[in-house]
Amino acid sequence: MNDEGMEKAYFAGGCFWGVEYQLERLDGVMDVRSGYMGGKTDHPTYQEVSSGTTGHAETVEVFYDPKRIPFREVAKRFFETHDPTEVGRQGPDIGSQYRSAVFFVGDKQKRATEELIGILRDRGYGVVTEVVPAGTFYPAEDSHQDYYKKTGSTPYCHTPVQRFSHR
Repeated sequence: MNDEGMEKAYFAGGCFWGVEYQLERLDGVMDVRSGYMGGKTDHPTYQEVSSGTTGHAETVEVFYDPKRIPFREVAKRFFETHDPTEVGRQGPDIGSQYRSAVFFVGDKQKRATEELIGILRDRGYGVVTEVVPAGTFYPAEDSHQDYYKKTGSTPYCHTPVQRFSHR
């Protein structure tokens, strides 16, 4: 992938397989990688993150073309494909590694995320999504990349739910 002109965004919303699957379907999203962010362990493994002791969340790194899709639209899809009101879990996946978070890159992403959270709260959603600066992203092992493409299946808990008005 030629990443010239691309921007990056980082989202954690439960199992990274489903978040990756849903975000990579957006027109203008060029690539999505599963990995880990937000913890204290350098170069963590899936097993370490799954133990809940590293502080990392299962996170996706999104490469998108801002000329084709703005960050705000990618973030909307993120908020519509997981439950941003669940603390320390997503569906059947329980633990801090499955928390909801936007690891923002710059003030523009931070402001857009906070605006979207404000809209959701105004609509009665008790959003608990963390909004924190992006740190080091550690890609997950190859077996976790493009999981649903490799297995030919679809996510079991990341079904889009319309939470915003017309885009």
